[in-house]
Amino acid sequence: MSVLVTEQGFRPDDWTGEVHPFDIFWSGQDLPEEALAVEFPNDRDPADLEPWLERVALIRVAFPAMSDGRGFSIARRLRDMGYAGRLRAAGPLVARGYPSIGCAPCTTRVMPGEDARAGRWRGTDKIECGIHIGADGRILRAAS
Repeated sequence: MSVLVTEQGFRPDDWTGEVHPFDIFWSGQDLPEEALAVEFPNDRDPADLEPWLERVALIRVAFPAMSDGRGFSIARRLRDMGYAGRLRAAGPLVARGYPSIGCAPCTTRVMPGEDARAGRWRGTDKIECGIHIGADGRILRAAS
C-alpha cells in the first residue's frame, strides 16, 4: 500500500486502480477502458503524454533521489499543459526518512516522533522556501 504525505499528515492512497508503466502507450496493446494511471519517468518530456492526458486520471512522477528535482519541473509542465488529474511523487524518500522535502541542502531526515515537516530548514527560523509561483506562472521570491 502506498502512503501519501499531505499537509494534514500521512494517509493511505485511495487510488485502487492499476498503475501502468509509461511504455503502455507504445506497447501496441489496447489501453484499458477505465481511467488510466501511469508511472512517469523523470527523464521524459511531459509533452510525450499530451495525446493521452484526457484519459489519464493519475500520474506518478519518479523522484529517485533528494538531489534530483526534475519531478518538480515535470509536475509544473503537466499543470501548464492543462492536466488537472492527480499527481503523485514516487520514490524512496519517505522510506529513507524524508516525508517532506524542501531543497536538498536545507532538508534533513525526520526522526521518529517528530512532525513530518521537522526536517525542513532544521536549525533556522524559516517555514517556507521563499520561492512561490505567481498567477502568470513566473517564479516569485519572497523577501528573506
